[in-house]
Amino acid sequence: MIVIGIDIGSVAAKGYLINYDSHHRALIPTGWSPREAGQTIIERLLAASGLASDQVERIYVTGYGRVAFDQADKTVTEIKCHARGIAELYSEVRTIIDIGGQDSKVIRIGEQGRVLDFAMNDKCAAGTGRFLQVMATALGLDVSELGDAEDPGQMQTISSMCTVFAESEIIGSLARGNPKGGIIAGLHQSVGKRVAAMARRMGIKEQVAFTGGVAINPGVKRALEEEIGAKIMVPEVCQYTGALGAALLALENG
Repeated sequence: MIVIGIDIGSVAAKGYLINYDSHHRALIPTGWSPREAGQTIIERLLAASGLASDQVERIYVTGYGRVAFDQADKTVTEIKCHARGIAELYSEVRTIIDIGGQDSKVIRIGEQGRVLDFAMNDKCAAGTGRFLQVMATALGLDVSELGDAEDPGQMQTISSMCTVFAESEIIGSLARGNPKGGIIAGLHQSVGKRVAAMARRMGIKEQVAFTGGVAINPGVKRALEEEIGAKIMVPEVCQYTGALGAALLALENG
């Protein structure tokens, strides 16, 4: 059976194609149209696999833009897809921390990715990729540069988690001559504190996996590990776990 899982996020659209024993994946910026992003993902996956569209038996879609994409056979919640994807990668994981562009989530799972409970911050940008994007711009950096640019040894505390106030705080800290690397470390720590507080309310069960676009940032991983007091695993396909989960659910017809 040949299936495709698509995760259309607020920042990036990801796709995962499973063709018997071979897998293909693709990632593009979502842009202004989730529908077009989903279609482009399918085209790229088909091109990479050498398959025709009529060979794909099932397409499942998840993510922020799933309601706008009408070419899927089924829409599935992000919670269920991340749980299924991580269960495939790390069967021992019991807590998932997912930080994407628009929200952050903590998911507790049982065996085979069964969702036991979850919490989500989707009401403000605090503790999300969007928060880090705005702060990176204020620092004159690309968001992808933050992880390598931090200096925890010179950490500067960022007291505000409101995006507008935190941006002003950073500009003021730079004006006072504080080291940029220390400011970035403080930013990562503030995100870690925010998300760790949500995780503690859920009850952290080891092992812990970190997914989403922000999981690429080693500074946020460091901060989360310090705040929750546990080692965190980051899968190589951390941006694709939702798409992988959707593809697996399509394969299982879940």
